[in-house]
Amino acid sequence: MSQGAKEKTDARVKIQRFGSYLSGMVMPNIGAFIAWGLITALFIPTGWLPNESFAKLVGPMITYLLPLLIGFTGGRMVHDLRGGVVGATATMGVIVGSDIPMFLGAMIVGPLGGYLIKKFDQAIQGKVKSGFEMLVNNFSAGIIGGLLTLLAYKGIGPVVLGLSKALAAGVKVIVAAGLLPLANIFIEPAKILFLNNAINHGILSPLGIEQAANTGKSILFLLESNPGPGLGILLAYWLFGKGAAKQSAPGAVIIHFLGGIHEIYFPYVLMKPVLILAAIAGGVSGVFTFNILHAGLVAAPSPGSIIALMAMTPRGGYFAVLAGVIVAAAVSFAVASVILKASKAKEDDEDLTTAAEKMQEMKGKRSTAAAALVEETATAPVAFGTVNKIVFACDAGMGSSAMGASILRNKVKKADLDVTVINTAINNLPEDADLVITHKDLTDRAKAKLPNAQHVSVENFLNSPRYDEIVGSLQDKPTESAK
Repeated sequence: MSQGAKEKTDARVKIQRFGSYLSGMVMPNIGAFIAWGLITALFIPTGWLPNESFAKLVGPMITYLLPLLIGFTGGRMVHDLRGGVVGATATMGVIVGSDIPMFLGAMIVGPLGGYLIKKFDQAIQGKVKSGFEMLVNNFSAGIIGGLLTLLAYKGIGPVVLGLSKALAAGVKVIVAAGLLPLANIFIEPAKILFLNNAINHGILSPLGIEQAANTGKSILFLLESNPGPGLGILLAYWLFGKGAAKQSAPGAVIIHFLGGIHEIYFPYVLMKPVLILAAIAGGVSGVFTFNILHAGLVAAPSPGSIIALMAMTPRGGYFAVLAGVIVAAAVSFAVASVILKASKAKEDDEDLTTAAEKMQEMKGKRSTAAAALVEETATAPVAFGTVNKIVFACDAGMGSSAMGASILRNKVKKADLDVTVINTAINNLPEDADLVITHKDLTDRAKAKLPNAQHVSVENFLNSPRYDEIVGSLQDKPTESAK
């Protein structure tokens, strides 16, 4: 690999890691965001079941609960529970020091609090006399948390407040000028580069929640989460594709549109990169439709399933949201159909494998959803040590790793093995994991996080022969030890 190509790959990996870190502060708390969205949709004066008493929950939840959860999660990602406590404490400074929901501030001071207490703990490690550990731990967290809270209140909060208002004003100008659909010229290619979670939960969701708090809904929640562009591409493959792509497309439609895992359609686009034009056309037309019909959601839908979109749609807004999804799907289907019918390349399994390799070059890592298209080459069996907990890890800890964990969990259950199988984000790997399964391009990160665990690399999460090897090895282990 040339020096220039290596630098580009390193830059992509750094961007992906930063994006994963941003979304990692929001995604574990999506349930709380959805709870707030449902309460808002139901009980505000324009909701389905207006209730003055229950509606009092809306303000405190968005002002205090959600930013505190983000701050706690950000601090915990840096330095476990102590980092989370200091991060949440400091977040109160930016909350009280502003008059808008302080999500961006929480994303800054939460990790900062975790970092400061981590550095303090490292500095005093081994220097505290026996019997004084609890005293030092409690007071250090309290003093650092208190000082950072004051700094956040007087210094960080006002700066972030100004930045947030500037960003919000910029969004309003773009919306008023009718230019918001053009954002998908950048969003759709970025999604293919695995920045979908970073864009949606790291950028659009915080801005959208502030907008929804003022107007009751926000179109920003629909920019990245619209399943229409991907649906159109998959339908085009279903009707006009060839080989394995055509055969796998129906299943991918269900996973994408109903399950909300958009990652499943990324490999189909990378098989024919010109299909990014179909995704862009669908995204732009969908947002244009949302814009003219004044569509919006009350909170971020996660995952990006049509079911989640409907659940987050305010009363009276279903036609606008469905129209945008349908238009996006129709336009992307039309463009993708023309491209596929005009293509003279033969799409067989070898071409799909080549497409997966191309995907790795473009992203700096493979899509785990490529499992719907390609087969992994089996490797030599591996013998494992004691295994009580198996952990699947990917960037977000949802979607593809969840599907892989489900597959292996069923195999473990059928083999009657007493082994726990879970999935998580790579940044949150538990210390008690005995065996960690990651995509091969994430294995180095997993080993750096848990160097003492056993690690297995796979080409995909949905159809790996390594699962049978793992189960076979664990089944044989008692017999071998008994010999």
